Amino acid sequence: MPYKDKGHLEIEDRGAVLIVRVDGGPHQEFGLDIARQLDKLVARADRDPGIRAVVFTGAHPERFVSHAAVRWLQEEGAASPSVGRRGAAAVVRAAKHVDRSRLLGPLMRRTPMRGALQLERLHTTFLRMNASGVLFVAALNGSALGLGAEFAWACDLRVMADGDYFIGQPEILLGIIPGGGGTQRLTRLIGTHRSLAAILEGKPFTPAEALANGAVDQVVAQHKVLAQAVELAERFGKRSKGSVASAKRSVYFGGSMSLEDGLHVERAEFFTRVMSKEGQELMLDYMETTDATGELPLYRPDAYAQALASGSVPGRRSTHTTQSTRR
Repeated sequence: MPYKDKGHLEIEDRGAVLIVRVDGGPHQEFGLDIARQLDKLVARADRDPGIRAVVFTGAHPERFVSHAAVRWLQEEGAASPSVGRRGAAAVVRAAKHVDRSRLLGPLMRRTPMRGALQLERLHTTFLRMNASGVLFVAALNGSALGLGAEFAWACDLRVMADGDYFIGQPEILLGIIPGGGGTQRLTRLIGTHRSLAAILEGKPFTPAEALANGAVDQVVAQHKVLAQAVELAERFGKRSKGSVASAKRSVYFGGSMSLEDGLHVERAEFFTRVMSKEGQELMLDYMETTDATGELPLYRPDAYAQALASGSVPGRRSTHTTQSTRR
């Protein structure tokens, strides 16, 4: 039976936070329709200044995302000519250029090259998440394997349900390897050797193992997963969207470069923020508050606690603005 997609995203708009339930059909699989809808969602969130965070969770009661739709992978692989490593490298390089072309892209998607183009587009979507000022949180309400795990690795924070659930990369047991970024993002999360061992064995992590290895950030009771993920999204979403984007790009992209190149990325991102209107106003406010109180605000415990809660250091200007707004 030819592959037919059945997945979709259910979006609940809570203002600054979007809650997105991933519905992958009866088996909760990640297929082409979900990939396309995710691409549109990320673009929408990135463009909208009012959207500060997106929380993903599974529509299935015990699965975040089972894994990729295997029939989708198998059929696209069968439709492509068999090539060696050099040929494959040439194909994926071509796919990157074709995907960016408004004229060639639609035409090439009707050829056997469409599988490479689909994978290129998915990687581009995940990279856009990594470069965005929006905070992406995976609320792992259950298990996630393969592309489901890679989707979670592409998010900024991960909250996982405690219980008889698992997360990992089993692709080697199907004679393939992770293709949605698992070899790269898992390695950056938990280290080279642990990542390689996990990928070679194909055995997933339990929630406790994932937490101990740094693959997830929190493990909580299943009924608390979504609420905890939303709480994180709301808290981190109060930070400057421009600064969040700069910090993410510096860490995700600069952190995988040489130290010299990574520092170059950091310098560039730093200067965009230190020259920004927002950065200038907050720094001037900080200095005025220091002069008025005789103490650095970040060395006053009450001010630091307020800053962590509100997303920016409180000062004379910001307090006055808030009071004026309330009037």
